[in-house]
Amino acid sequence: MAESKRLGYAVVGLGRISQRAVLPAFRHSKKAKLVAVVSGDRRKAKRLGAEFGADAWYTYDDYAQCLLNPEVKAVFIATTNGTHREYAVRAAEAGRHVLCEKPLGATVEQCLAMTRACRKNKVQLMVAYRKYFEPASLALKKLLDDGKLGKLKMIHTAFTIFIPPSKKAPAWHFDLEAAGGGSLVDLGVYCVNTVRWLTGLEPQEANAYAWSTDPGRYGQVEESICFQLKFPGALLVQGSSSFGAAQANFLKVFGEKGWAALDPAFAYNEERRLFGKIDGRWFEKRFKIIDEFALELDAFADSVRLRREPGPNGQDGLRDVAVMEAIYRAARKGRWVKVDFPSELA
Repeated sequence: MAESKRLGYAVVGLGRISQRAVLPAFRHSKKAKLVAVVSGDRRKAKRLGAEFGADAWYTYDDYAQCLLNPEVKAVFIATTNGTHREYAVRAAEAGRHVLCEKPLGATVEQCLAMTRACRKNKVQLMVAYRKYFEPASLALKKLLDDGKLGKLKMIHTAFTIFIPPSKKAPAWHFDLEAAGGGSLVDLGVYCVNTVRWLTGLEPQEANAYAWSTDPGRYGQVEESICFQLKFPGALLVQGSSSFGAAQANFLKVFGEKGWAALDPAFAYNEERRLFGKIDGRWFEKRFKIIDEFALELDAFADSVRLRREPGPNGQDGLRDVAVMEAIYRAARKGRWVKVDFPSELA
């Protein structure tokens, strides 16, 4: 695609995920172009802008100027979870399309403000879930859509990483207002969203247990959590996430005709393996590492260019946050609770 036809992006927030994955992805993108970067650190913005070929760089205080840049047609928001709403609403009001890192917001109310602003200003809103474009996940979804596993009975899924006590991790991860939660909103959100996407179903009830081994560090958010979700058709999902266990991530689906597993399922920098048994026959397929972030950037560029609702859209992100809020309610109450979705999405 000609350079002039590529969608111009500003990346807002230059933390770890932006530096390791988002900014490099523009080098592999066919339909997106990095135009600007925005950071709270002026020197960082200037340095990374030069390194990754952005013609303009701004601080958060200059965000209004960034949105006035005629080359910026869309923003990729990768700031702390609790600030997603501010940067998304301001972008929408300036007529800029919004691609936002997961979770969409720290609360359902924040997500609603974002979806309303984007709808009102007729701009596209997409949540940065790579699974929708990644070949191994698409292959698993096709197995389910084609009915190869038969009626689904159970799904087990988990995503864990280990943050050693000695490691200095960004403080916002442990702050409830900034993050919205602990390992569930950072890691478990992949389990929640992917199960919803794979099955096309919405959970009706949730149960959960959360715990931490370091109260000083995890005074506001959970270190680990295990949860269960009841879906229509007697489908039960068991999920787990943790900041206190070695990195692992998997998804295993059980049906009446067979089972299938994706392991690793969510990490972006590991070869994936899809395997299982259907009607007693073993199958296995490997998928090489690819730039999933570039696929994500290009998919959103297509949505903007074709004026087509993106998937996953803002409502998908909002529903994930609603499910996670139900999981947290269940953990506090110690019993099953109903998953409540906002009435305007009914």
